[in-house]
Amino acid sequence: MAKESLKLEPLGKKYNEEAGPGSPALAGDEFYDPHLHRNAPAPTTNTETMIHLLKGSLGTGILAMPYAFKNSGLINGFVFTIIIGFICTYCLHVLVNAQYVLCKRIKVPMLTYPESMKLALETGPPCLRPFAKYSPYLVDVFLVLYQLGICCVYVLFVAKNLKDVCDELTGSDLSLNIYMLILLIPFILINSIRNLKLLAPFSILANIITFASFGVVLYYIFEDLPPISNVPTFSTLYKFPLFFGTTLFALEAVGVVIAVENNMKTPKSFGGYCGVLNMSMVVIVLLYVGLGFLGYWRYGENSADSITLNFPKEDIPAKAVKLLYSLAIFISYGLQGYVPVQIMWDTYIVKHLENSSHQLLWEYVLRIIAVIISFVLAATIPLLALFIALFGSFCLSALGIAFPAIMEICVNYSDKLSGLNLTKNVALIIFGLVGLLAGSYSCLSEIIIELSKGS
Repeated sequence: MAKESLKLEPLGKKYNEEAGPGSPALAGDEFYDPHLHRNAPAPTTNTETMIHLLKGSLGTGILAMPYAFKNSGLINGFVFTIIIGFICTYCLHVLVNAQYVLCKRIKVPMLTYPESMKLALETGPPCLRPFAKYSPYLVDVFLVLYQLGICCVYVLFVAKNLKDVCDELTGSDLSLNIYMLILLIPFILINSIRNLKLLAPFSILANIITFASFGVVLYYIFEDLPPISNVPTFSTLYKFPLFFGTTLFALEAVGVVIAVENNMKTPKSFGGYCGVLNMSMVVIVLLYVGLGFLGYWRYGENSADSITLNFPKEDIPAKAVKLLYSLAIFISYGLQGYVPVQIMWDTYIVKHLENSSHQLLWEYVLRIIAVIISFVLAATIPLLALFIALFGSFCLSALGIAFPAIMEICVNYSDKLSGLNLTKNVALIIFGLVGLLAGSYSCLSEIIIELSKGS
């Protein structure tokens, strides 16, 4: 393999030399286990990993599920949320397994998503190999856009709910941008936490707040349920891509999944039928289906961007749940913001600062800039539901569905690519591309319509 290939050959050589004579790493691919050679500075336990996965997925997306069902209909929403959840989980397994095989081949402990994509394409079908050198940049662009999109959605969610409560309490009607400005410094501080181990206690607190808030959410849902026959079971085909984008955004946390799997103390526990990933995703999908179904049944066509915005503004429990869930989302910002900063810093910036004595200072500058970008984006287009659907459709259709399928084709190309495997992965690629194009088109059309109304 050429040295320009992300320096993978020297990297493998380095670890083999460190292993020493007689090491399993030198005895052949079948004896090298990448998991045994990982050296994460602050590895997380299985429980901490599951907490991060739950918190990474149980964000603003779950509160937008009634709005998602509004774009699909009650029965469509129920069925397709489960289907999308299954596809997301399966594709995450495909991605993690492909990365493991590639690490085993070149004898390195771990590879990033962009490195894995490049190496896979280099060893895949000849028609795909010319794209290998460009693939890391493409993957990084999608990852950074997606994670900054999540951060933008979190800023909008916290600001909108805070405005809802404060305007009711004070009788004022301050601009949403004023509340964003108030929140800027706290968000910068939470994004300044530099490793996942330190974020784990905050994630535990956020999970406790989230599950406690669900009690109040269910109280308002069941308070006055209308006849279920009043709720549309199906919606129009034009609106379905909005449902797809929102649900994909809510369920798929590919950036967090890769980060936490690479940082696990026992990464072998991540996969498998009863592994950390499956257990987490079963809980997540059940919660999403349940809240989407019940929330849309309760509020129907009046379902707001976030179900909390449907609650009576004057009620104390409604104010409490808005503030508590906003606190949970604020805490989660640190986990979501960790990923784009890590990508930009480790891949593109730190190599230019090797001789600098101010590396830590520049890393904090990058963290501050990332927060400011998410705030500027939120202030420019303050459309919470459409932002959720847009980033879900555009980024996750590629990152979470199409790219893992391409990687599996390439990884199995040399010896294990059966006709069934190829057909399955081609179907996933087509599904991802259709979701990307149709979802992005619908979201951008709706954003243009809403912005034109505002002007």
